[in-house]
This record gives sequence, C-alpha cells and structure tokens, in this order.
Amino acid sequence: MVYGYPAVAVAIDAGVEVSISESSEWTIEGTEFEPSRHPHITHIIRDVFGYNGTPLDIDIKSGLFSAAGLGSSAAISNAMGAALQFHLKPDEVLDRIGLARMGHSAEAIAQKGRASPTDTATSALGGCVVVSGDLVDGTEHVFDATLETPEGERSWSISKTTIPEDLDAWIVLGFTGVGSPTGRMVAGVANLLESDPSKESDMEAIGNITNAGLAALSAGNLEAVGIAMSACHERLKSLQVSSPELEHLIAAVGPHSLGAKMTGAGGGGCMVALTRDPRRVAEAIEIAGGKPLISRLGAEGARIIRKT
Repeated sequence: MVYGYPAVAVAIDAGVEVSISESSEWTIEGTEFEPSRHPHITHIIRDVFGYNGTPLDIDIKSGLFSAAGLGSSAAISNAMGAALQFHLKPDEVLDRIGLARMGHSAEAIAQKGRASPTDTATSALGGCVVVSGDLVDGTEHVFDATLETPEGERSWSISKTTIPEDLDAWIVLGFTGVGSPTGRMVAGVANLLESDPSKESDMEAIGNITNAGLAALSAGNLEAVGIAMSACHERLKSLQVSSPELEHLIAAVGPHSLGAKMTGAGGGGCMVALTRDPRRVAEAIEIAGGKPLISRLGAEGARIIRKT
C-alpha cells in the first residue's frame, strides 16, 4: 500500500532457498557470519527463536536479481525463518501466516522501523496478494498487520485474490541492470504530489485501475488484466517513477504481451509483462539489453523441501 492506495503483488517461481546445518563456527555462504551485516537474519535467530545453541552454517541460494525491486530481502527473511523452524522442529507444519509476520518484523528491523508487509506476505503466502488499508472488494482476507514506525503506528489488511487454475498465462520480468532506489523514488513522488497537487488524480486513477485489474484477474479475463497493467504504467510515468531503461524494455515486449508495466519502486529495477508466449517476450527483453525471468502467474509460496 503506497499513499493509501492498494498494492497488488504476485509470487514468482524464482526465489530463495536457505539451508541450515550445525557447524563449529557461525558462517553464512561460506564466510564468517557478522550479525551487524545481517540484521534481519540476526533478528530471526536471536529475537524470534531465541536460539543460543551450536553455531550454524547458513547457506543461501537465490534465483532473484539483487536490488531489482523483486523483494529478495523479504524472501531471504522468510526462507531463513522456515529453515530455522525446520532445523529446530522438523515435524512442525509451516505456518505461512506466522512466517509472513516473522518476515515483516525482520524487514522492519533491517529498515530501521519502516517496512511494508507486501513482499513478505507475497513470498510466504504465494498467489496474488493485495495489501491495503481496508479489505478490497472481491478479495479474501488473510490477516492484518501492524507496525510501530518512527512516524507512528501503521496498519495493513492483507488479502488474496483467486487466480483461475486453467489460465494459460505467464509473467516475464525484465531487469534493466539498474538498481531500484526505493527510498529516493518514494520521496520523489511525495515531493511531486506536494508541489503539484493535480498529480493526485494519477494516484486515484491507479487505485481504480488496480481494482478493475483485480476483478478481471478473478474472472480470468487476461486481456483486461493486460490493459489495466499498461494503463497503470502510463499513470506511473506521469508520476515520474519510470526511467529510459524501463521504457526501452516495455516498448520491446509490447508486440508479444497482453500488457506491461514497471514493478517495484521504479527508477530502474524491473518491468513485468503478462503474456501467453513467455519465450518470445524473454527473447525481446534480451535483445533490448535486459535480463529476463519467466514465471507462472501466481506461483506457490514458502515451503519446506525435505532432502534425502
């Protein structure tokens, strides 16, 4: 939820896998574990689980682009929570809502008290997640989240939209190679709205487009979802959060997709296209100089993989 309007996120196939084993010393990805460099992981180990046992070797494998606005930090927090639970209580069923809450608290620690539950909820729950101030019509409420921030208490409603199982739909992400500066972009929009109040109409339009897109998705109307995505991007352009690199990739996928828009904070990072021909879209992104990532529309959330 940004500036009071609903945020919609879908889980993707690519993600983060964390494995934990006992060791003679604390290590992460083969190097010494320094708690101050990994505040979200340290919070989960010490504050959530109260772990003070044998040192652990933490191995992290990620299929996500780093600093690309894909919620990689949130995915690591969730994966770490699930992995530590499995290490300590291997027979306990994974509680995805509890995991989402745990991940959100870890991200808040890492971000000095400011964190949206969008990425952690989507990573944990999977599917299509809607985060808003109030329950959005046509969605199923899952849980509520609150956080005490430096600016006061914030609260969110987290819900899900059902994606029809028989949809022949894919999303293809295109990474520009440019980092996505979330803090700077959010501050830029705030300054723009203050200096030009007429831009508030773009925010209102994005809210209306979001609701229309959710209704279309629940009905399985992919063409309408694509139209909503593209319309949303035009409003985001008006709010000055796009970039030449994003526009280049979005133009490249146009002939092969149902719709496309920037995702994340903007100013770089990634765009996302909805399509029935993911390979063609991925090729277009590569030719345009981006890095593609293909996913089903609304993949599964966090899970424990038992290896033999």
